[in-house]
Amino acid sequence: MNIYISGSLAYDRIMDFPGRFQDHILPDKIHVLNVCFTVNGLKERFGGTAGNIAYNLVLLGERPTILAAAGKDFDRYEHRLCEFGLSLEGIRRITDELTAGAYITTDQADNQITGFNPGAMKYPSGFDWRRVDPETSLAIVAPGNLEDMTAYCRACKDRGIAYIFDPGQAIPALTGEQLTDMLTGATLLISNDYELELIRRATGLDSNHLLGRTGGIITTLGEDGSVVHTTNEEVHLPAVKVSKAQDPTGAGDAYRAGLIKGLSQGKPVVEAARLGTVCASFAVERLGTQEHHFSEEAFWSRYRANFS
Repeated sequence: MNIYISGSLAYDRIMDFPGRFQDHILPDKIHVLNVCFTVNGLKERFGGTAGNIAYNLVLLGERPTILAAAGKDFDRYEHRLCEFGLSLEGIRRITDELTAGAYITTDQADNQITGFNPGAMKYPSGFDWRRVDPETSLAIVAPGNLEDMTAYCRACKDRGIAYIFDPGQAIPALTGEQLTDMLTGATLLISNDYELELIRRATGLDSNHLLGRTGGIITTLGEDGSVVHTTNEEVHLPAVKVSKAQDPTGAGDAYRAGLIKGLSQGKPVVEAARLGTVCASFAVERLGTQEHHFSEEAFWSRYRANFS
């Protein structure tokens, strides 16, 4: 199965502030805020929705094609993708922009201040779907360039390519009409519970009407697992227990990778979602979205321990 991942590629630049933000902000001067936080260094990690999903699929033995735009500083990320044996054919280089970057500062109370520079993500990747065989392909349209998201949902429908619609952080930037059009005809709609409510409000469609437009709805619930809702059934899948959860940030993208792996193998959606829960469990055990590792043997061992 050929897997196509439309989304973002980004560098996550993470900083720790050795104090509390609130101790350095004067409430009566909030209207003229001007503060500087000296941090304990900076850690750079690979990220972005497409990059994260692709990383987990590589661990699962797949070689997906990423569809995204990257900037003039993409060399380190490109080298990483090449080491994984991934094709670069779907990645457009924008030579006068930086690759998208998230600048995240966390204080001692786990409060965060984040600045996000979309950089090259402002540009569509311009992938030509005419070269894709609908019979042997599966796509996911994840948060990234808005033009890509709308165009690629349409292209998949026009070509008869099965696709998962994952609007995520892009929901506020899309109109209800756009969301309705993009999810209509999707194999699955996936989101967390908060995002699903945003979709309902924006589109004016309740879950039953959403199900009339897509093959199924998967709702992730963090530590409470996930729900798979189709016209035939509604199944709650508990999260896989781990010894110590370090960071939930990359769990959603890992879940999507496991789900895609299952669907690419022809598994029913509930069975594929079980693979998603297992993949997510590895992600939460490490800080960062692409810092965890597992062998295929370890993955299937954990799967059997929880779902046999």
